[in-house]
Amino acid sequence: MNNTVETLNGKIKGDVFSEGSEGFDQARSVWNAMIDRRPALIVQCKHAGDVQQAVNYANQQNLPISIRGGAHNVAGHAVCDAGLMIDLSQMRGVSVDADARTAWVQGGATWGDVDAATQVHGLATPGGLISDTGVGGLTLSGGIGWLRSRYGLCIDNMLSAEVVCADGKLVNASETENSDLFWALRGGGGNFGVVTGFEFRLHEIGPEVMFCAPIYALEAGAEPIRFWRDFLADKSDRVGSLIEFSTVPEDDEFPQESWGKRVYTMAAVYAGDATEGEALLQPLRELAEPVTDFSGRMDYCELQKLFDTLMPAGEFRSYWKSHYLSALSDEVIATILQGNAEPPSANTLTSIWNFGGATAEVAAEATAFGDRSMPYMFSIDSVWPEASEDEKNITWTRDFWQQMRPFSDQGRMYLNFLGIGEEGDQLLKDTFGDNYTRLREIKQKYDPDNRFRFNQNIKPA
Repeated sequence: MNNTVETLNGKIKGDVFSEGSEGFDQARSVWNAMIDRRPALIVQCKHAGDVQQAVNYANQQNLPISIRGGAHNVAGHAVCDAGLMIDLSQMRGVSVDADARTAWVQGGATWGDVDAATQVHGLATPGGLISDTGVGGLTLSGGIGWLRSRYGLCIDNMLSAEVVCADGKLVNASETENSDLFWALRGGGGNFGVVTGFEFRLHEIGPEVMFCAPIYALEAGAEPIRFWRDFLADKSDRVGSLIEFSTVPEDDEFPQESWGKRVYTMAAVYAGDATEGEALLQPLRELAEPVTDFSGRMDYCELQKLFDTLMPAGEFRSYWKSHYLSALSDEVIATILQGNAEPPSANTLTSIWNFGGATAEVAAEATAFGDRSMPYMFSIDSVWPEASEDEKNITWTRDFWQQMRPFSDQGRMYLNFLGIGEEGDQLLKDTFGDNYTRLREIKQKYDPDNRFRFNQNIKPA
């Protein structure tokens, strides 16, 4: 392979790494420290032409392809064993057309890159909750962030995409060009090609927004959560919110007597005027005596970075799972509270996310993402420091997930939080529902050999 690697190296502007070469180990590392895979080859691309050369090479050598954007995917899909890893991390450009309210974003950009460029113009598009999350991975499986209430998911704001397909051709996908591919990209994950660029619709937001974040002790019980549920029932078109269960760290920002205690944060963002939001969300801050309260008006870019310190790259081992919930009944709340009492790791988080609003307005057949009728999502984000703790943390996560399954929305889950997808094809059939057959047909058209299979893999029809 060495001769052909040298040939590839001569054809691209980016860098090529193989086993034993300087930089190989750094290039194969990703956010989740539990992922330790060794690609046959890593190609760090500088532009779409490099990606085409890498795909053509993979075809010649009969190598499967994994795609690295922000490398934040918990399942580690960015890295493959014995295949070719296409690394887009050098492709992070963002250009904004403020008059048209659109942004063109390269496939390796992070949401921090996007927010920094768009907020110069007082604009934003729905992104994630952690700024160093890659745009590509988050978007292609839906993309859930703070602005979902008023502006929907990431995919609902995607206007077009530039894609290198499995045959090495560069194509554009939109409502009017390769519309079947465009439909599949909006929720179908990285199954259909390497997205080297995204065009997003932008909205007026910021620079100041209202962030509500009172923290209540777990002993405050179900009543504040029931209030949150009922309070947001007619506000899901304006407020993106989650209740996050965590353990108080030994940090001077918290009262010392709370260190090590289990708590839940009632986090909410008002997608509009900060003054209006502050008044509207005030009742969420008065439900019990708080451990502390981080609520306040803040810069939108700072809001988007608030959770970054909880998830430092490469420092923790992680296994996340989720369920869309059909309701948030008192029984569901009680089960969540009970399950959160004693996780095996103090770093573990679990969250209840509200939906509705603009997210729910999109028809199930309009995008590959499918049905939007679920009112809530429950996610279990298990995070721990040592390999010796893998088994107990993964087992605890799966047990808690199974406890919540009777309350799930037809077994569906958010495919960015899918564990390692160990449920196989059934998971995808449950999650995509009636869209699954069409997705397999589109996969057959654009990737008949399943070259792109390191993902929540949809097999060709």
